Amino acid sequence: MTASDAFLTAFFAIPLGTSKGQSGAKSYAVSRSELAGGKSHKLVARERGGPDYISLNLYLTKNSGALLRPCEMSAQKVTEFVISFQPEK
Repeated sequence: MTASDAFLTAFFAIPLGTSKGQSGAKSYAVSRSELAGGKSHKLVARERGGPDYISLNLYLTKNSGALLRPCEMSAQKVTEFVISFQPEK
């Protein structure tokens, strides 16, 4: 699946490294990492005090654009999470 501009804007607003924040009514610990000189990105989020889990890879390619690859969950779930995520300040 190709990532939308709204997804990319929200994704890159999430700080690199580990941070905390909210998506919807839930609080999460989020880890975002950059690999392969910025061509590959990984995000893992765990709900604080709950069972929810989010995991995805994002590949920035020259020919196909930004490819979103959720890990064993729907693209809709990870897209909604990323777009609504608000880091703690």
